[in-house]
Amino acid sequence: MTHRINPKNIFIVGAQCTGKTTVVNALEEYFCRPENHVSSLSHIPKPTIIREVARNVLKQDNFTREDITSCPIRALQLQQRILQAQFEAENAASTSSSSNWYISDRSGLDPIAYARVFVGERAAEELLASTMWGELERRMKTGIVVLCEAGCRWLVDDGTRLMPTDVEDWMIIDTAFRRLLDARGIRYILLSKELDISERVALVTDALGENGL
Repeated sequence: MTHRINPKNIFIVGAQCTGKTTVVNALEEYFCRPENHVSSLSHIPKPTIIREVARNVLKQDNFTREDITSCPIRALQLQQRILQAQFEAENAASTSSSSNWYISDRSGLDPIAYARVFVGERAAEELLASTMWGELERRMKTGIVVLCEAGCRWLVDDGTRLMPTDVEDWMIIDTAFRRLLDARGIRYILLSKELDISERVALVTDALGENGL
């Protein structure tokens, strides 16, 4: 009988423009190309990739990035929808017949961090009290969470994502992530802004090989 491998799910989180999608794409290439595997990971099946859900929510529900900073009610509605979309995406990935693990570009924590920064503590607490977050938090605590550090060279406006006005504004969001992760008891790996993409991938795959199987 072939032993079924159940790797831990991987969540790539952090402020905007910190290289999260770049890391996810590089990990996808790594696991989808057997020649890239080191021997200890060569038996791992290909993961499902959960793409960033916020972009789809912005388009489908007619939100704009300006809603996040100019209208608290709309900002909270947006983060609620993003939380729901993340929950639905993880549910779909968890029941996928093609893979038994996933790599997620962002997580359920992301809308909570943005709600705390741009709407307020009460909004963040409302999301934290939801049943959807309860399940998403459980998954993060049993997975591998990777925080991409802000302050790197990737602060580029793509016309869709909210852009910080300056580095200080950017670091406020980074700090919100760290404080939420610590407060919720979610262990994480920090990807330094100084690391190149190959070093980032190596840190994540090493963590998976060491304690993620």
